[in-house]
Amino acid sequence: MVGPKRRTSFVFAVLMLSITRSFIASAFSNVQNAGFLGRGGGQIRGRVFRTAEQRRGLVRTPSRAPPTKELLVASPDEDTTVSTYNMEDIVNVCKRRGFVFQSSEIYNGFNGFYDYGPLGVELKNNIKQRWWRDMVHSRDDMVGLDSSIIASPRVWEASGHVAGFVDPMVDCRVSKLRYRADQLFFTKVELQEDGEVIGYIALLDSGDLHGEARKLAEKLKKRTGKEGTIKFPLDIKDMTKATVAELALIPSPATGEPGSLTPPRAFNLMFQTSVGALADASSTAFLRPETAQGIFTNFKNVQSTGRVKVPFGIAQIGKAFRNEITPRNFIFRSREFEQMEIEYFIPPEEEVWPDFYNKWIETAWQWLTSIGMREDLMGREVHLKGDLAHYAKACTDIVFRFPFGQVELQGIAARGDYDLTQHQTSSGKSMEYFDESNKRRYVPHVIEPSIGVDRLFLALICSAYAEDEIEGEKRVVLKFHPSMAPIKVGVFPLVKNKPEIMEKARAIYDQLKHRYNVFWDVSGAIGRRYRRMDEAGTPFCITVDFDTLEDDSVTVRERDSTRQTRMKVGDLLAFFDKEING
Repeated sequence: MVGPKRRTSFVFAVLMLSITRSFIASAFSNVQNAGFLGRGGGQIRGRVFRTAEQRRGLVRTPSRAPPTKELLVASPDEDTTVSTYNMEDIVNVCKRRGFVFQSSEIYNGFNGFYDYGPLGVELKNNIKQRWWRDMVHSRDDMVGLDSSIIASPRVWEASGHVAGFVDPMVDCRVSKLRYRADQLFFTKVELQEDGEVIGYIALLDSGDLHGEARKLAEKLKKRTGKEGTIKFPLDIKDMTKATVAELALIPSPATGEPGSLTPPRAFNLMFQTSVGALADASSTAFLRPETAQGIFTNFKNVQSTGRVKVPFGIAQIGKAFRNEITPRNFIFRSREFEQMEIEYFIPPEEEVWPDFYNKWIETAWQWLTSIGMREDLMGREVHLKGDLAHYAKACTDIVFRFPFGQVELQGIAARGDYDLTQHQTSSGKSMEYFDESNKRRYVPHVIEPSIGVDRLFLALICSAYAEDEIEGEKRVVLKFHPSMAPIKVGVFPLVKNKPEIMEKARAIYDQLKHRYNVFWDVSGAIGRRYRRMDEAGTPFCITVDFDTLEDDSVTVRERDSTRQTRMKVGDLLAFFDKEING
């Protein structure tokens, strides 16, 4: 007979398993295109997403731009595939170890929003603190800013967001699902022999778009009973290029019914709100879709009070909000996110900007690798002239190969003087800088390195995730750089029934916790405790045992190699300072 305590434990375990499965299903459905699946069913691959300068003032940026110059760092002979894990593995460990939770999970979640748990908030803070230290405190040409989330609507009118911060959207009239038009593709299927068009197919953006399209084309030929050979390659286009005649023939990915998709229309991505007691046109405001405009509008304030001279930069970390049509790929594309942006102001001469631009590309790359990003999964994509905003001089994306595809992680853009000039014209206030060295006034030009904290968070976990075998047992381990690890050290008394060992271990824990985030664990065998810390990404564990009472030494176990070393208690601080802080 099961006792009441065991019955309660069993019910609790079932409840937790149910909640975990619900979170994984909800989060993974976002990986599979925000809760809906089109035909093709392949792995979802994100497009090269728009960088900050593309999102400002443009009605649309094609999801598949013309080929760009791509510089992959990995050697051609090096195996850089990401086949050992998938997004489900990443989502699973994020939930299991308290990195990320679905927002409003007890109410079945809220699409496009996530909460960061105990380990997640530590990792995010480590990212932001390291970035601020390296980009602001360690430089003489950088100052910081924290601007408001809600600003005057005139800011967004001047920047072009009110008129042009839109994505193209199509609706399925039958299923009521909505799609990003530039992430939904179609093609006609015709026979090689006589050019007969046997129909159209539609599919969502995937890791192997042409391969999936080929499969669907073959299925269509078989379903229609047509004889002959399909004409390949297929002419695949996104829905923004569909003609009125083609719209009547293109099937919906949700239902397969031709003619059920609406023509693409502009959808503004800004969240609208009201400020004040009256909810009318005069009270309309917006949650900021990016942090950059707060930097531009405060340029004169910061320059004069900070006593800085061009060239100099203003850095900001803050929340931004975009009402994405289809949030997807877990936390990679969500509706609430955090940005780390720099606007670096330079002289306007044409020969000046390339040097600053190239230096910032290298600075961004070196910083990412210094915090533990896998360089073999990184690359660079240079935007062609035809893909740039009319005012932009250049843009390079640092891309990362996630399990769902290679997509933008960070953008570095040479923006000219567009933003300061727009605000100068709209506000009537001068944005000119007086250069004392040559006694002239000018509106500075800008280099903009911009990266999302949440995207970097996900890329770090993907870089760190590994599976191996220790003593015949499978181990999931997150191999974070020590400076990024949410927990730096785990402290374990070998046994908990020996007061002297417990007291000694607690003293070490209390000493370390004043400097690092340290975890105390007395539950289970030492091997089990090591595995829990491995999965949390903890780089070091300390075990206090019977020998510690005799020689004041402890066992320090390193996460990646599992190597164990005996060390004097008095040497611990110096050792960890070197390993964690460099």
